[in-house]
Amino acid sequence: MSTPARVASTAAAEGSRAFSRPPRRTRRKRRTEAVSEPGPSGLSARGLAKSFRGRQVVQGVDLDLTRGEAVGLLGPNGAGKTTTFYMITGLVTPDNGRIEIDNQDVTRLPMYRRARMGLGYLPQEASIFRGLTVEKNILAVLELVVPDRAERRARLDALLEEFSVSRLRDAPATSLSGGERRRVEIARCLASDPSFVLLDEPFAGVDPIAVSDIRILVKHLKDRGIGVLITDHNVRETLEIIDRAYILHEGQVLMSGKPDEVVNDPVVRRVYLGEGFRI
Repeated sequence: MSTPARVASTAAAEGSRAFSRPPRRTRRKRRTEAVSEPGPSGLSARGLAKSFRGRQVVQGVDLDLTRGEAVGLLGPNGAGKTTTFYMITGLVTPDNGRIEIDNQDVTRLPMYRRARMGLGYLPQEASIFRGLTVEKNILAVLELVVPDRAERRARLDALLEEFSVSRLRDAPATSLSGGERRRVEIARCLASDPSFVLLDEPFAGVDPIAVSDIRILVKHLKDRGIGVLITDHNVRETLEIIDRAYILHEGQVLMSGKPDEVVNDPVVRRVYLGEGFRI
């Protein structure tokens, strides 16, 4: 899957979390009419639809992501998962439907506005600022979200330590290995304090060591209380690290459930996984 890295980098740099969860509302019962209440806080999509040149690519997709869980958006080629993922990130505008972050409508908001409301995004391709050092890559975001200089330096040191790149703080971005670059990109993403992180094809073209690193990363994000949405063609690796999955087929949600439910569903096996698939 390929996305505009420059757009993603700009969104990461401009974005900061500036939204607090609304207070819980209680449901009031009436005899004559039902009183609606907001849905659960988190990231949600309802009725997403998109067509290109008269071809309906996505139709009526619903999904939810809560803090502290990992969810997969999976399906065969042409199922609409990439378009759905891009509508949630803000790279593609839906024709119909609604996207919310903590019950706030973000459907028409650009990526940087979604970032300010807690939505982080890590594209598949490199999005690091190549002309900057490791330290300045992270500071590029921190300077926008942390006004106090002392606190900013403390946050910087903590992120460098958290992702084991302290020794590389003065290294130019162009000198980093693939794994080091990815850790810096993640640290920079977390500098904006997101509630949700969208991972685009994290397993694409990686070696077994990197696969292990990605598993550790997803667990780390969940332990931080961050919700993680993953789309990837490597279904086996993805199912091993997520709590739930949405399986798309022909632009619609075929089913959703836990990994074992997905794997054992006869329709999913027939149209997507194959009869011999195991995890």
